[in-house]
Amino acid sequence: MSRAYKIHNPKGLYFISFATLAWVDVFTRIEYKEIIIGSLKFCQKEKGLKVYAWCLMTNHIHLIARAQDGFDLSGILRDFKKFTSRQIIKMIENHSGESPQQWISMQQCKKFQ
Repeated sequence: MSRAYKIHNPKGLYFISFATLAWVDVFTRIEYKEIIIGSLKFCQKEKGLKVYAWCLMTNHIHLIARAQDGFDLSGILRDFKKFTSRQIIKMIENHSGESPQQWISMQQCKKFQ
């Protein structure tokens, strides 16, 4: 089955939700939250993402969003997830204070990149 978002109406407003692998509580540190927020801002400014509401929890995010005319929401979400996952994994690997047991499942994320 395709992992791509199925956007049937390019002008439509969508409720979008995605979670961390195995629902690991990644967004407990401000540094990881800032990656998400910074990437959302970038997508709004540079990629045509229009966000009406969002909520970031410890292990998932909800968005109410659409793509501006001429932009592809599926592509925006793909790029957003790819960039943020790589940045967060890199930060976790380089963070000396993280417990290996807490992040062991993060190694599985690498298969999806």
